[in-house]
Amino acid sequence: MTEPLARVREALGDADRLVRAIGSGRRAGTEPTAEKVEVRPVALKNGLRLQVTRFSGPRPTVANLEPPATEALDALLAEPFRHWLVETTDATLQLRFTKRGKPLLHEAAADRERDLSHDRVAPHLIDPGDPLFRVLGASAAKRRQVDAFLRAVAGEVDRLPSSPVVADLGCGNAYLTFAVYRYLTGTGRTPRLTGVDVRDDQRRRNTAIAAELGWADSVVFQATPIADADLSGVDMVLALHACDTATDDALAAGVRAGAGLLFAAPCCHHDVAAQLREVSPPPGYRALTGDGILRERFADVLTDSLRALVLREHGYRVDVVEFIASAHTPRNTLIRAVRRGGEDAAASREYRELTGQWGVTPKLATLLDV
Repeated sequence: MTEPLARVREALGDADRLVRAIGSGRRAGTEPTAEKVEVRPVALKNGLRLQVTRFSGPRPTVANLEPPATEALDALLAEPFRHWLVETTDATLQLRFTKRGKPLLHEAAADRERDLSHDRVAPHLIDPGDPLFRVLGASAAKRRQVDAFLRAVAGEVDRLPSSPVVADLGCGNAYLTFAVYRYLTGTGRTPRLTGVDVRDDQRRRNTAIAAELGWADSVVFQATPIADADLSGVDMVLALHACDTATDDALAAGVRAGAGLLFAAPCCHHDVAAQLREVSPPPGYRALTGDGILRERFADVLTDSLRALVLREHGYRVDVVEFIASAHTPRNTLIRAVRRGGEDAAASREYRELTGQWGVTPKLATLLDV
């Protein structure tokens, strides 16, 4: 067992400090026996147990194991999951495996309490009854999307300074802008949020809401193309369902501004889909683009794969994950990028090989002069 995996095993097996652990994703060329697995301690009548929930098929399966459950935990860690998140009362561990199978571990200090209840309602980062949502007029579906997006942000919040500068690009009705402000202030930070949208009527509406909430000094809005937005000193850039190449505009703006964190949930992918109609696919891959529906879905995957490679080439650690179930929105992919510095020569080579094979140029590469 490698040292990073051994550290995760140690935290996972500490039943007195474990809060929860989640294994998800799959390593290249492998297939775990479940899509996702969650382990958390629960208090039952016969004592403390480790509740293991396996998500596979239409219904999850649950088993309550008596600690230390050594064999069961060893079997879980032997599964070829690509990601492990382990939260304890005093630490957060995030383990991921590269495409070559190398384990990379990030560990940060934490201070959290445990919920040992057996049947529990998944906690919301912002209560659905919060007056914020009444003022915004957000639907239940939109609240779910925003809460799921916030969970991704929460996983990296320790990287933010005490007074972070945040930009929500292509903010629209600014549900996410206001929710992120509410969440960050709840962590003890004093953030400054800027929402950017090309429509001036959106700027006027959102500015009025900020004033109604008493946040006008800290949450401001610009009516301008993303490329012209003032992102001075930005620490984190967000983009929730910015249409087509507006996602590229948002990512490029964040990279140029030197933002440490980028979170983008892309919407449609018309740009690369249109390019695929005009080029010949590599030999043996014509079936991927011959039918319109398949070409559109392949364009989604190809676009976001190329975006991830471009960001890695520019010094970001990138994960492309599902941030909410597809039942709530079919556009449920999230690009999460953390700036680490330096250039990734391997990503650069892979990008050039991929674009060379398919004859496409993603907008993000054009914007960043790749």
